[in-house]
Amino acid sequence: MTSTAQAQASGGGHTAPDHLGHVIFITAAAAMGGFLFGYDSSVINGAVEAIRDRYSIGSGTLAQVIAIALIGCAIGAATAGRIADRIGRIRCMQIAAVLFTISAVGSALPFALWDLAFWRIIGGFAIGMASVIGPAYIAEVAPPAYRGRLGSFQQAAIVIGIAISQLVNWGILNAANGDQRGKLLGIEAWQVMLGVMVIPAILYGLLSFAIPESPRFLISVGREADAKKVLADVESKDVDLDARVAEIEHAMRSEHKSSFKDLLGSRMGFLPIVWVGIGLSVFQQLVGINVAFYYSSTLWQSVGIDPSSSFFYSFTTSIINIIGTVIAMVLVDRVGRKPLALVGSIGMAIALAVEAWAFSAHLVDGKLPNTEGVVALIAAHVFVLFFALSWGVVVWVFLGEMFPNRIRAAALGVAAAAQWIANWAITASFPSLSDWNLSGTYIIYAIFAALSIPFVLRYVKETKGKALEEMG
Repeated sequence: MTSTAQAQASGGGHTAPDHLGHVIFITAAAAMGGFLFGYDSSVINGAVEAIRDRYSIGSGTLAQVIAIALIGCAIGAATAGRIADRIGRIRCMQIAAVLFTISAVGSALPFALWDLAFWRIIGGFAIGMASVIGPAYIAEVAPPAYRGRLGSFQQAAIVIGIAISQLVNWGILNAANGDQRGKLLGIEAWQVMLGVMVIPAILYGLLSFAIPESPRFLISVGREADAKKVLADVESKDVDLDARVAEIEHAMRSEHKSSFKDLLGSRMGFLPIVWVGIGLSVFQQLVGINVAFYYSSTLWQSVGIDPSSSFFYSFTTSIINIIGTVIAMVLVDRVGRKPLALVGSIGMAIALAVEAWAFSAHLVDGKLPNTEGVVALIAAHVFVLFFALSWGVVVWVFLGEMFPNRIRAAALGVAAAAQWIANWAITASFPSLSDWNLSGTYIIYAIFAALSIPFVLRYVKETKGKALEEMG
């Protein structure tokens, strides 16, 4: 959940800044929030079965503990913008870093199931804040000519965070002799997995003290001299700082503060374009992508793969996710958003259908037959690849470009809220659905992937090469 949309707001015509290395450092520091977003979202993958065993809970209760973080995500995302406008982008990052740290310590040392759930909500709030503040800060600090490439740091950081969390989980499991509840550092292995996030959380907090406040925020609170100092450090030396400040001030004065009321249409509640945005957000989640990042270790163990191997496959899936994201970032401006979305939908539908076939086989001694097991593993990686090179990136690009200027902010908020709700629905339902029928669950995901094809063909318009002002 990152805004690659911000990556598309690139300008042109500016020469390279004199301190490009400094600009890259600032961007990378801000993108640490994206890294923690990815890390905290997926690290729970390694603890699912241990939590089930430790607290002797059923699939329904387990699902709520895993999914409850998404409530915090929604609240954090909804409030981060207002917090950042009131106290600044950097202070907002520091609050998120503190919340990530508290969540990591609390999750590693829970007294009972209820407080583990509470620490998960705190971590979710931090994820929601990071999902908003990172892209916004990078867009405001990056020189126009480099905004697209620097904006992509956030998306890259998220998928790297997911991969690193799975690698760390695998390493900790091996250190505990393959037992998720094995003792390590005086606590159980799964607790160490959740606690390790303290390290990147503290690093994020420290880096926030080494980067400047956003020029846009400084100007909004009357600190024009400070804003000019920051602009002098990130823009090229031939930029007229007074003119840049005036340009930012004019943009802020002329902005239309869109509200929920602006989204309402005469029929169907919302304007048609808002429903298209909601549809994109919901389809992105209903194909079941977060099952791959929240439950993959549990999934593979349920069909007979040993814990160490299941953790390793979670890591390899995350590497495929990175590869697919890079492919999307390279192709999205070349081949267009709509063709990528269609290719991804077709690829996902086929891969999910093949997984459903493989999981329909009867287990032999608690394991899938060899052929079906290999097919399931390959299909799972193919599914993640097609998602990453299409819907994982393209949806955020569409959402950043498809709405008219007068409703963009409010429409983005509604679409993002729909995405969190759909994410929660999939995350909360998977354990119970898989207990009911694992193959049937994947058939449902495959159907949603297939339905996304006519949806894109009929309702989604290509936005490649169009100015934001052309969206009507």
